[in-house]
Amino acid sequence: MSLPVDHPRAVLLGSQAGAFVLPVCDHYSGVEARMRKSLQLQAEMAQEFGACVFDVTLDCEDGAAVGAEHEHAHLVAELAAGAAVDMRVAARLHAVNHAAFADDVQTIVSKAGSRLSHLMIPKVESVQDIVRAAALVDAAGAPDLPLHALIESPLAVHRACEIAAHPRVQSLSFGLMDFVSAHGGAIGAEAMGVVGQFSHPVVVQAKLAIAAACHAYGKTPSHCVVTEFQNLEALGASARQASRQLSYTRMWSIHPSQIRPILAAFSPEPTEVALSVRIIEAAFAAQWAPISHAGVLHDRASYRYFWQVLERAYRVGCDLPEFVKVWLAPPRG
Repeated sequence: MSLPVDHPRAVLLGSQAGAFVLPVCDHYSGVEARMRKSLQLQAEMAQEFGACVFDVTLDCEDGAAVGAEHEHAHLVAELAAGAAVDMRVAARLHAVNHAAFADDVQTIVSKAGSRLSHLMIPKVESVQDIVRAAALVDAAGAPDLPLHALIESPLAVHRACEIAAHPRVQSLSFGLMDFVSAHGGAIGAEAMGVVGQFSHPVVVQAKLAIAAACHAYGKTPSHCVVTEFQNLEALGASARQASRQLSYTRMWSIHPSQIRPILAAFSPEPTEVALSVRIIEAAFAAQWAPISHAGVLHDRASYRYFWQVLERAYRVGCDLPEFVKVWLAPPRG
């Protein structure tokens, strides 16, 4: 569905106007009981916030028992197909070189492709992995289904720009633990922890490279998990670092208790939201010509920033004026 020519996205974001802005939290679960609870929690929080504020990704890679991959794929397809219409449900498949990958695609996409928001492809090493995955997904009947790529090795980080540039890729995620392990002991285990992953220079460099690749091609950078899921204070601090220092706009959750702290950490400050509302309202009234607000000149460069503040605010369920919510609601049809 095309946007009106005077819609803020069309005016301010140019070629990226049609890109869907992803929720800031991507919640993973692979055990049946937890997958069902995740979907229930997603629906409950959508009712609370007035929008679907996090994705649920049903996990085949870590969720399926060895030898039971086909049965698990059927379960994921069943759960995804039964999710509420306005909810965002995805599936993480096995890696493209895994024996179960093609069956994952055929089983899940053919049965639930119309309900899936995207597919997560783990252990992507090159754009050729994306090409192969896209071909199988297309053949299964979902040629428009977005793909997310999990970057987990030094070589994949080196190729992050090439992977992000592929038109089918919507987001890149960083796989911290596999990345550290791929260095053969050259990076210590502490770099997988809540402190070390933000201080080890090689890990930080990899995170920045992935974020930069995403921003260069209009894709969403998604930050890795914090495995210390019981330490919510540390999780919140990590999420704020990912958002404010490393330029990530999305983060993984592996426990329901992590979802709200991630939403809070990725939320803009209330004063900034209020300022953004005033500036965008005045800019729209001026037909996007330059304005003066509180003695400060604003034009389309700053309008773009304040519009994106409002997009972030909407994604985390902030209270916004109705005219802003109408602009920000995902198009239908």
